[in-house]
Amino acid sequence: MLEPAYQADVVVVGAGIAGLAAAERLTSAGVTTTVLEAAHAVGGRMATEKVDGFRLDRIGQLLSTAYPELRRTPGLDGLALLPFAPGVLLHSEGRHHRAGTPAGVRSALHAVRALASAPRSMSAPRRTIHAPGAAPGRPATAPRTRAGAPLGTAVDQARLGAALARLAHTPAERLLARPELPAARALAARGLPARTIDGFLRPLLAALLYDPDLTTSSRCADLALRAFAGGRLALPEGGAEALPEHMAQSLPPGTVHTGVRVTSVATNAVTTAEHGVIRCRAVLVATDARAAAELLPGLRVPDFHPVTVVHHTTDEPPTTGASLLLDADRGGPVAHTAQISRVDPSRAPAGRTLVSSTVLGPPPPDLDTAVRIHLARLYGTPTTRWETLAVHHTPEAVPAMRPPHDPRRPVRLLAGLYVCGDHRDTSTVQGALHSGHRASAAILSDLGLNRPMHSAESLGPAQAA
Repeated sequence: MLEPAYQADVVVVGAGIAGLAAAERLTSAGVTTTVLEAAHAVGGRMATEKVDGFRLDRIGQLLSTAYPELRRTPGLDGLALLPFAPGVLLHSEGRHHRAGTPAGVRSALHAVRALASAPRSMSAPRRTIHAPGAAPGRPATAPRTRAGAPLGTAVDQARLGAALARLAHTPAERLLARPELPAARALAARGLPARTIDGFLRPLLAALLYDPDLTTSSRCADLALRAFAGGRLALPEGGAEALPEHMAQSLPPGTVHTGVRVTSVATNAVTTAEHGVIRCRAVLVATDARAAAELLPGLRVPDFHPVTVVHHTTDEPPTTGASLLLDADRGGPVAHTAQISRVDPSRAPAGRTLVSSTVLGPPPPDLDTAVRIHLARLYGTPTTRWETLAVHHTPEAVPAMRPPHDPRRPVRLLAGLYVCGDHRDTSTVQGALHSGHRASAAILSDLGLNRPMHSAESLGPAQAA
């Protein structure tokens, strides 16, 4: 318990990953720091529910191994990131198609050159098709891509791969300097076939940004595609909560205090419901956007993307393995789904399979029935016997990033009062972590303890979405 007269150099309000990232840098610089969290656990929206031996994420944000802040945050040194199968698995017209694999991206430029120099009489290159039961390493080949397939013709596939390869190696500053449009309009203006956009890029970006209509800033969408092309989609071992828990455990004992509600803030003090006034030299508000605006009147509250995650279990696992499965046909409420226990076995008891499915936007009536029907088509297997473990609906899950969107929104409101979170950066784990690091750098500078950020870090979300 805190004593009423407790003093600290900095009080951080909120123990989400942004606040914890800031606290780590402050304490490493010798600044006495107290983190106050109203809930009884750290992590905020990165929460994991335990049900009968299963670990069920509330939102289940996808991570990328290309996020630089995951490597730069010392508190995450011991975090195990478990990758999905390379690329993604697309469901279209009753078939599965693998797309976006690193090998495909690397060879794309060569494929384009080969296609450009091939005689017209030559048959189109053969493409890789993965049947629902095929292992990723054992593709079956098929002749020319049929019309309507999510990746288009062989030429379309090569051009898409070349575009991803270029994105992976384009300096992020150049992406942020591009003209800004809604992502859907920007993709259409780049000359990609509509079937490639709707069959691959739209479902992929919906999974990465939780925005099925692609209203997100094209700059943020490019950053997300850049991270996808340059790394692997992954999950933290043990559930989403493992990430903030690792960060909290790396802080000095007694730094984090849960169950403490902050009712007001100033440049030199916070007022709590449980312990009165705690005086300090600086205050960092690291809550979600709506809670931050309640403490800091005038702070803009963004729109949000609602997310519903439905968790099922079965003892008859589908044959898609550890792949992220996307619906290219948009034939039901499920945007993406995966056998999470194939990626992270610790999330389900032995002999059981955990299938987690994400619904974007307002959920439909009779959600569980609609999701089961859709999953039966996506996985090609009956789902009537699947057991529903939990349904998590979060109306304000992910801040929207519609243009114009500033991914470097100020973290210093005035000397002594700061704010951070994914609503100040990009709406990703990378953005939340980096906003915390930007805020800690501003605090250290104002306290006269200058600790220059890594040159790449100063670019903020330019490194990855």
